[in-house]
Amino acid sequence: MKKILALVSILLVLALAACGGSKEESSQETTNSSEKKSNEVIKVGASSVPHAQILEQVKPILEEKGITLKIEEYQDYVLPNQDLASGDLDANYFQHIPYLNNQKEELGYDFTSIGGIHIEPIGIYSQNIDSVEKIPEGTEVIMSRSVADHGRILSLLESKGLIELAEGVNKIEATVDDIVKNPKNLEFSADIDAAFLPDMYKSEEDALVAINTNYAIQAELNPMEDSLILEGDESPYVNVIAVQTEDKENKALNTLVDVLHSKEIQDYIVNEFDGAVVPVDGKK
Repeated sequence: MKKILALVSILLVLALAACGGSKEESSQETTNSSEKKSNEVIKVGASSVPHAQILEQVKPILEEKGITLKIEEYQDYVLPNQDLASGDLDANYFQHIPYLNNQKEELGYDFTSIGGIHIEPIGIYSQNIDSVEKIPEGTEVIMSRSVADHGRILSLLESKGLIELAEGVNKIEATVDDIVKNPKNLEFSADIDAAFLPDMYKSEEDALVAINTNYAIQAELNPMEDSLILEGDESPYVNVIAVQTEDKENKALNTLVDVLHSKEIQDYIVNEFDGAVVPVDGKK
């Protein structure tokens, strides 16, 4: 009888221990789950190259700070702002300041830049023309339909003496109509979606094609080596993190900007893109 009672006592102790372990495990699981839930999630829309690549480097750093970064990749310049306005995104990272301002003016977006991250010097490319001096009379200049880039491209052409813009015109806002001298009678085509400019470069071999650096890199062009004319790093066309104005003080989104400005990420940009993407330190 004593043996039976002893055995029952042992079994009871083991059962209680098992229950206790289960409670501890359950408590630990609850704690872990709570920690996961405490991570703030931010969703950022970005062009695949180089923006999404840069953001991928930021993810583990933000994770350590309790912020989970979700990256939504885009291949165009229209949807990222539409999705930011609708609330599908918390921020986007694809556009430069003049484009952002143009979108706000044209479409009424209530957006704010919370930090400039990098400059992508725009380049003018050609298959068959290998120097500015050899540009033939009547050469076609192919640009994107994005008006915000027209002044940028025209300023590049003017810097090489290919055209002259009207005195006093704001170079950022300049259009083809502001050209007052065109000694080579260059012809301008500005009805192409930016994503298709590399295709135009391949098919229109005798043309000059102005290609945004993100699309040039995707097409395996090296802006530093392959461009005929390349914008300098003094460009005002800084790519920014844009948010809805009501979120401009959002702690997680501003932490994202701080990490993008960190030496670790700026060094990554310099080393990864070899001068085709130039980091900026807090410029807005």
